[in-house]
Amino acid sequence: MSAFEDFLGNPITADGDHGASLIDDFVGGFLAYETRAVNLLAVADEAVDLPLAQTYAGMLWMFLESTDGPARAAPYVARALVAARHGTRREQLNAALLDAWWRDDIPAALRLGDQIADEFPRDLAAVKIHQYLSFNRGQSPDMVRIALKALPKAGDVAYLHGMLAFGYEQCHLLDEAEAAARRAITLKRKEPWAHHALAHVLLTRGEIDQGAKFLRGVHDSWTDLNSFMSTHLWWHYALFVLSQGREAEALAVYDTHVWGIDKGYSQDQIGAVQLLTRLELAGVAVGDRWEDLANHLAARATDTAQPFLALLYLAGLARAGRAEANTLLSAIRARADSAPDHSRETWTDVAVPAAEGLVAYHRGEWRTAVRRLGPVLPRLVEVGGSHAQRDLFEQVVLDAYIKDRRWTPAQQILETRRGFDPVGVPVNRALGGVYEALGLPSLARQAAARAQATAEAHRHDTPLVTA
Repeated sequence: MSAFEDFLGNPITADGDHGASLIDDFVGGFLAYETRAVNLLAVADEAVDLPLAQTYAGMLWMFLESTDGPARAAPYVARALVAARHGTRREQLNAALLDAWWRDDIPAALRLGDQIADEFPRDLAAVKIHQYLSFNRGQSPDMVRIALKALPKAGDVAYLHGMLAFGYEQCHLLDEAEAAARRAITLKRKEPWAHHALAHVLLTRGEIDQGAKFLRGVHDSWTDLNSFMSTHLWWHYALFVLSQGREAEALAVYDTHVWGIDKGYSQDQIGAVQLLTRLELAGVAVGDRWEDLANHLAARATDTAQPFLALLYLAGLARAGRAEANTLLSAIRARADSAPDHSRETWTDVAVPAAEGLVAYHRGEWRTAVRRLGPVLPRLVEVGGSHAQRDLFEQVVLDAYIKDRRWTPAQQILETRRGFDPVGVPVNRALGGVYEALGLPSLARQAAARAQATAEAHRHDTPLVTA
């Protein structure tokens, strides 16, 4: 064994240049969301004496985000702990972090992540994992705090600024988020997480045209990305064009870039559920697309690895009318009873009523949907997901009000939403219908005119994606 350094300057234990390069593939690929991150798995079963090879392989399996992940990670966790006894302190801390994550002791994993950032601030893979675990708990201030710890020693690394940008955005610090994202892109144009963070900023500000233009301008750099990052960036692009009234292009994005890249992966599945639901809420006919998606979601019928993921699997299964929706609803209720202390309240007080509301909505039980899902909207941050992703649940409550002909709460929600998307086509079309029902024809005409003007302004835009 010899001492090497990864590309960030962190000492590593490796058995030669090839082993060191595979560790670089993981670290660099993980930070850049590139497929090379998994190259390490090809040698991990043989490199049993290399602490980071075992640790990073275990982390890759944990990123399955499924109930199968810990079982697949188990042998690597065990070998990482053994190999780390003869490794560096950083390698020992990383192995311990993996072990805590694997045991679902997330508070311990986060404490170890903090310790690594304190002692080894250029260990940006550990910083990224801390952000990931914090994000899944809705602890966005911790996403900022951990990145700022690393900033004095790793400010030259574009990926850190991308991480900081997303943390700021999730804290509603939009100016800071934009500055960090643009700094990342200045350092490295191909920084997809910074592209993603800036897309969030522009969406939240209602700068729809700017958002679509920005993503069109950088999409040529989305090469060699893993399926999550690729599909998620295109998902963001679809939200912009849907607001512009370009429904055909949004549907084409779903067909060509959001669904079908890795149909078995958690993030690809929930992205598809999200976009297909939004298309339908905007009045787009999606044909038989739910059937294909539900065929893959069926395998998630007992998957409660994460509450946010489980809720979206459930929404897709319920929308498709699949019996597995009942199975998953029961699994979510059972998970609330068995969850560890650090997440039990989230499952019990947030995930269960949200799940019951989603099922009620897809069964046409509008009042029950509102009663169960509506009150937990302010707490949904606890289940994970981003602001943009969780916005889907508010849209479901809004649609339940509209379908139940409860026009006043619908008007209140829609006008609030228009503050963030002033001339968006779906929100203004919905407002037009609500104001007609309320006996306010002049306001209905104004809303309809806004929707029509936006659609007309983009009618002759050249699509980036076609069917």
